[in-house]
Amino acid sequence: MKKIILSILFISILLSCKTNNKNPEKTENQQPIEWSDAIPTGKSYVLWYDHPAIEWTDALPVGNGRIGAMMFGKTGAERIQLNEESLWGGSHISNDNPGALKNLPEIRSLILEGKIPQAFELADKNISGIPGKLRSFQTLGDIYLVYDDTTSAISDYRRELDLVTGVQHITYKKGDALVECEIFASAPDDIIAVKMTSSVPGPLDMTVHLERERDAEIFTSGNALNLRGQIVDEDVPELGPGGAHMKYFASLFPARYNGVANTTESSLVFKGGTELILLFSAATDYKLQGLDYDRNIDPEAKAKRLIQKADALSWDQLKTRHISDHSSLFNRVSITLNEGDSLDKLPTDERLARFKKGAVDHGLICNYFQYGRYLLMGSSRAPGQLPANLQGLWNKDLWAPWCSDYHVNINIQMNYWPAEVCNLSETVDPLINFMKEITVPGALTAKNVYGAKGWTMHHTTDVFGKTSVLDGVYWGMFPLGGAWMTFPLWRHYEFTQDVDYLKEKAYPIMKGAAEFLQTFLIEDKEGYLVTAPSYSPENSYIDPRSGREFKLTYAPTMDIQIIREVFLNTRKAAEILGVDAEFSRSLQKTMDKLPPVRIGADGTIMEWIKDYKEFEPGHRHISHLLGLHPGTQITPETPDFFEGARKTLEKRLASGGGHTGWSRAWIINFYARLLDGEECYKHLRLLLEKSTLDNLWDTHPPFQIDGNFGGTAGIAEMLLQSHNGMVRILPALPSAWPEGKVSGLKARGNFEIGMEWKNGKLAKLIVVSLSGNPLLLNYNDQVVKMNTKVGQILTFNENLEQI
Repeated sequence: MKKIILSILFISILLSCKTNNKNPEKTENQQPIEWSDAIPTGKSYVLWYDHPAIEWTDALPVGNGRIGAMMFGKTGAERIQLNEESLWGGSHISNDNPGALKNLPEIRSLILEGKIPQAFELADKNISGIPGKLRSFQTLGDIYLVYDDTTSAISDYRRELDLVTGVQHITYKKGDALVECEIFASAPDDIIAVKMTSSVPGPLDMTVHLERERDAEIFTSGNALNLRGQIVDEDVPELGPGGAHMKYFASLFPARYNGVANTTESSLVFKGGTELILLFSAATDYKLQGLDYDRNIDPEAKAKRLIQKADALSWDQLKTRHISDHSSLFNRVSITLNEGDSLDKLPTDERLARFKKGAVDHGLICNYFQYGRYLLMGSSRAPGQLPANLQGLWNKDLWAPWCSDYHVNINIQMNYWPAEVCNLSETVDPLINFMKEITVPGALTAKNVYGAKGWTMHHTTDVFGKTSVLDGVYWGMFPLGGAWMTFPLWRHYEFTQDVDYLKEKAYPIMKGAAEFLQTFLIEDKEGYLVTAPSYSPENSYIDPRSGREFKLTYAPTMDIQIIREVFLNTRKAAEILGVDAEFSRSLQKTMDKLPPVRIGADGTIMEWIKDYKEFEPGHRHISHLLGLHPGTQITPETPDFFEGARKTLEKRLASGGGHTGWSRAWIINFYARLLDGEECYKHLRLLLEKSTLDNLWDTHPPFQIDGNFGGTAGIAEMLLQSHNGMVRILPALPSAWPEGKVSGLKARGNFEIGMEWKNGKLAKLIVVSLSGNPLLLNYNDQVVKMNTKVGQILTFNENLEQI
């Protein structure tokens, strides 16, 4: 009865709080809040180690959204591994199968008749993309600094990454000499900068090399060490035509050196100095507009221009500009959990090892949370033009695991879960721009493969925008990948309330996805509109007729949940913009004919249109709970499905689910939406214990960055939720965090939130209204509604009474 009353109250509040974003009432003389004063934490966020990196996944990343580096901190032969976001094998070609549209009716008929083996054989031949696989995101190469002195004793070693400043700092003694090194990736100046100092001459005597395994020429010109190349792809049918494709150029320039510098044909040699500053930049001839390389772009000229511009600045100027820019984003959010429990004096890998043995370390969790924000800033922002991929920006291989591609059946979506709530809206810009471009080839695939309107993409893509089925029908039959990718675009509007953005960028993409869905649906034998062919990523069922394992199906639960979310979001957007009323009504009519989400005989939410036996009950994907998270259809106001979702999770976990990093991260978010802080904390611990490397990167295994982003989002979701018009405060606070502070998180409606809690209960809440929207707060089922003004700062006590 309590839930019913709350539901009625919730609906009445929404009706009485109609948003007016176009003409919000403003407060007078309102100053922006300083969270460091309002809710001070005094917290620093540093990862540090008392030894150099041994493996690549021990090194620490820097990135500016476009170029990145992994620095090992070695004392004999330093290694700095390099990446440029667009350096991919391949080229811009369609991978639509010419036999798709002709054979689609028969494939659909076979699926609806339950003849799955025959449907699979026909679909795999005629819908699988040609070419059927992607080439990979590639490493740019490595800088090696080989020191002359490799025998002196090393002591007092410290290697650290300051997340607040974005500067990596290494110090040690070589004999009696103090050696220091700093590195950062500057967004304002679009370069990677390195400074090395020694207290006496000798320790900085070195030879510097650039290396790349293939497709590159290494040479010096003037004082610079350069790498020039063009990717040459082999002619492999399943990968597409070979040939000389993307061009690239990188340059390492010694901007300052107070010793003697010389060059060889392929190296730099430094002797007798005590200070060295190196500037690095790189570029390719890739162009986002058109999703292809462009021979009118000169990567050598671009890289040299960036270095020349940076060289005009002093080190202090470069560093100040970088820190000012970086910290302006990073410092928006601060978090402290159980403040007196800090173990910051211990190296990060030791803290993680203790944690894995059961120790409590809330400061490590804070660092992990902020590290996710740091990694998103480093892999998805201007000056970059591409979204974060499976490894963000950092990849040491020519052939990366899963090509380090853009998997859109959960992974890239998860990359952006923390962006809005963690106050990093700018990081979504590259994704928005990429999605705009992907709709062009996506429209051709919708037409050529399915005879549908709008645009589509399947389970993965690359920087060249392949949108048809990849990796065969078995792995790739997911025509709703593009529709799901509209979620972060709509979410960006919800959090920013930017109507111009909604009109010019998001809505056209959302409408195109909705048009595809509407024209892709077919009627089944029961009169429902269903998706066919499709699958539930990447799980399999036992076909009752053949007894064989298949993924191919029609109307899996995830599809129905995606369609409802896309249609509802598109209808809301159309209403806000005052456009497409008839189209909006047609979406509702289509929704009315979708099959319902069902609860199976065991009380769990059914994953498929029928209550099939699962082939892998502990599968890593939990796709049929999309309606719980990141969707909004399963809430406390839908109690049967709310309980069904809990039972679904329990069954999946009892069968071994959550065994990959990103899957465990999703589970944290699921339990946060189930308002279960104890289970959230349990799985947050498991994420760090079982799926986290010493440099705090997530491991699938191997390294895959989505789990970092999903983990950060999960922590935020435990503390703040704002879907379906209600801002929930501390909705899933675990007993392990009796005290804490967080400031700067964002809620939908464009609110900034700060809060403090003591003894497991809210002590202070501050809400900043940035768009003047109505506010609906919920803390422990206490509900407060009010209208707000632009810039208004509202402070509440533990009873949600305004003070």
